[in-house]
Amino acid sequence: MRISRRKSLAALAAVATFGVAGGATRSVLERYYDGPASDHFDGARFFDPHGMPPKSLAEVARWLAAGGKARWPKWAPSPYSDSPPARVEGRAWRISYVGHASFLLQTAGLNILIDPVWSERASPFGFIGPRRVNAPGIAFDALPPIDVVLVSHNHYDHLDVQTLSALAAAHRARVLAPLGNDAVMAAHDSAIRVEAHDWETRVELARDVGVTLVASRHWSGRGPLDRNKALWAAFVIDTPAGRIFHVADSGYGDGWHFRTARERHGPFRLAILPVGAYEPRWFMRDQHMNPREALKAFADCGGEFALGHHYGTFQLTDEAIEAPVEALAAARLQAGVSAERFGLLRPGQVWDL
Repeated sequence: MRISRRKSLAALAAVATFGVAGGATRSVLERYYDGPASDHFDGARFFDPHGMPPKSLAEVARWLAAGGKARWPKWAPSPYSDSPPARVEGRAWRISYVGHASFLLQTAGLNILIDPVWSERASPFGFIGPRRVNAPGIAFDALPPIDVVLVSHNHYDHLDVQTLSALAAAHRARVLAPLGNDAVMAAHDSAIRVEAHDWETRVELARDVGVTLVASRHWSGRGPLDRNKALWAAFVIDTPAGRIFHVADSGYGDGWHFRTARERHGPFRLAILPVGAYEPRWFMRDQHMNPREALKAFADCGGEFALGHHYGTFQLTDEAIEAPVEALAAARLQAGVSAERFGLLRPGQVWDL
């Protein structure tokens, strides 16, 4: 099968993003984590006992050869731009959408960034890979003092070492991540103040504020040989105003992860759930939810409100740029859930509680 130069570049971009080839910041022959075996670590690699392994290189090639990717605009700017206050005290929440999977949470006097990506591309390469089609909803220089950064896993659209280095230099922020991700960050910049934790570990951030890492249905990798050498996680964030269940990337499966989070850590005032990067379904369904499944996850976890993410900034998969927005609206209508209960933001928009 002959593949055009354009498709070859697209393949390079895709494998860079999904960790199938190239670009690891640490030798992929080294371990990211040394520790005892557990119910989700075999001594060398992590696994999800309730999930599925990542797709093979042959399956990646099949997806790319199909050529089903919708054409996104080269630039789709958001009409919003946020200039956050220095602090939000007490029980109030102020949540600003930076774009893709990046959020700023301000509450109880703390400023918490989640999966911050300010880079132009979600890629190990500066010349190829998914390029953002809108600017971050907060200019980097407009950020308030950042106290804590939460990094869910090491895919390039979530763990951006350039942004983390900039945050280390400008804010000396404390970075929390699942096991093994500290090795990726330290190999790039020893100034990143990262600490790594296992699933079901609670970390105190301040009085009445803490974070617990919990299982999600996903995987990790930044190169062809380091798949699942680092752990991935969702976050339960305890605040004086209630608990937030933040899920970065996750498939739905049979809903076990969401029901278990509710049983162990609920109730949740807010669920932050992915609604994009889901086509084609045969390839993406095991680790990425579509909007209909995100509504099921919302019901399973028992959230009072929900916000969606993972759409409209980096084209990672086949669906059109507005497809998640339209599909979520249809799914909400079918499920009888209002837009006020499960909302979507554009970069720079703010959700207050």
